[in-house]
Amino acid sequence: MNSITEMLKEAVNNHGSLFGILLASFLILIAVGPYTNWDAQTEYQAAIGVTKWGYPYLTFGTLVNQPPLGFYIEALFLKVVGESYPNGIGLITFFGVGSILLLYEIGRVLYNKRTGLFAAALFSLSPWQAAMSRIFLIDTQCLFFSLLYLLFGIWAIRRGSQKLLFISGTLFALALLTKGFAVFMLVPLLLFSVFRRKKDVVAWKDTVVFILPALVLSLLWYQVITRIGVLNLFLHSDFYLPISSEIAPSSFFLINYILSFALGAFFLLACLISVSLSSMRRLFSNFRFPDLMCSLTIVLILGFNMLLVLVGRLWVPYVNVTKYAYPTVPLFCLLAASLIAKSSTLLTSKDFEGGRRVLTYIAALAGLLFLFASIAVNMNSLIWMTGLNYLLFTVEGEIGYPFFLSSNNGNEYSVLLLGLAFTVIVICLSWYNSDKLKSLSGKFKRVWKNHSQSRILSL
Repeated sequence: MNSITEMLKEAVNNHGSLFGILLASFLILIAVGPYTNWDAQTEYQAAIGVTKWGYPYLTFGTLVNQPPLGFYIEALFLKVVGESYPNGIGLITFFGVGSILLLYEIGRVLYNKRTGLFAAALFSLSPWQAAMSRIFLIDTQCLFFSLLYLLFGIWAIRRGSQKLLFISGTLFALALLTKGFAVFMLVPLLLFSVFRRKKDVVAWKDTVVFILPALVLSLLWYQVITRIGVLNLFLHSDFYLPISSEIAPSSFFLINYILSFALGAFFLLACLISVSLSSMRRLFSNFRFPDLMCSLTIVLILGFNMLLVLVGRLWVPYVNVTKYAYPTVPLFCLLAASLIAKSSTLLTSKDFEGGRRVLTYIAALAGLLFLFASIAVNMNSLIWMTGLNYLLFTVEGEIGYPFFLSSNNGNEYSVLLLGLAFTVIVICLSWYNSDKLKSLSGKFKRVWKNHSQSRILSL
């Protein structure tokens, strides 16, 4: 009996905060949806097509222009729980919560447990993540599998395990058969591989072990089963629908989008300060490479989006930044979350004197201020979302990606659920960081005491 009690106590101490944040994230998702739009209804029909004909047909013989796996997973779920749109969104919700769990573990492995926990909390409170996890789209499934293969890939490279690398490659194949955006997480994985191997070239054997499952499964679906040709994996309708000659996208369409309630100005400023602090090599040497991985991947994803819009002049990547830039959200959260540890280090560091010490204090406090301001703004945005039947993730002007609240499915206790979720997150983060809070409180008391004494002496 004592051993069971000790095990439960250890589980609560080690994972209680994480479980609390996952519970809060579930409450948030229940509060802010479900949503629908034209894409969601199309993809729902493809899932129903699997239950009817065994293939993701929109009408008999007409395949949906997306990879198939997400629709088969949804079809299996709908067969078990019943064929309805709200039931389908239920599965997407669990993938959304699962992505938060995976982000925690990636943050813990790349940075530390504290950063992973804050990243999970920030991801939970993101309106962008909340909306995408409450609509019948394959993007959340793709993100889940992408984060999963990234995590297994990191484990494989750290341990030098080809078995784990094969598992990572198999998960990559599943992610790629869910949506082509799965290739984006290859960027941080490749960077991590190069970093860990230092001057060595990535082994051809390891590359084959990783890529082989994706080649086999893609050829099996596109060449053997459907016989439509493997090039259809890349020949999507998004890449040939042009922007109208009456519309002129500006070079700032992505910044406009990010500064909207999708992320917000405070969140972006917190990320920029976090990356800037990484330049302090001696203090943050362990943060520099993970920050570089996240930053470079974000730049490449957003750069690809800009290339399609400004050079290719393609309509869907322009109006639908919500889906094209979605894989950057967990990476932004990791960058912002690492600011907690960096600011704490700066505020307790004794390496700076005089003016430099004041500047480091200002930088640390500004970063924390922007981070907590972004949390407050995102919470306000989530509350605002619950009162609307229609959302538009705006790119420029009235151009954006719409979300419509499903009829008669809104939760009348949404604000109460959001308040409860926010309270749980605050308690969990405060509980886990109680030691840091006590240390910082003591530090500020000593600084204030010394400042007061110096003023008295001067008088």
